[in-house]
Amino acid sequence: MIEVGFHIFPQGGDEEVGAVREVAPGGRPELVVDIENAGDFVIPLDAVVEVVEEKVIVDPKKLPDRVVQAMQHAHDAEDYP
Repeated sequence: MIEVGFHIFPQGGDEEVGAVREVAPGGRPELVVDIENAGDFVIPLDAVVEVVEEKVIVDPKKLPDRVVQAMQHAHDAEDYP
């Protein structure tokens, strides 16, 4: 079962890109997730491929392009030494 605060990972990726903010809002089959450096997005539940250890793994092929773009740039603002 998915809960608020679980981390979002793209399938095949090893970096968290965001966190769940709402589960099935209004009874709709979707998640509201906060993607780092991009804000809130809606992800359909059918894009979820696995939930394990508070990690929600999503299939980018089942996501709108703007969500995939946000996920790809989630860590752009981080300052690496």
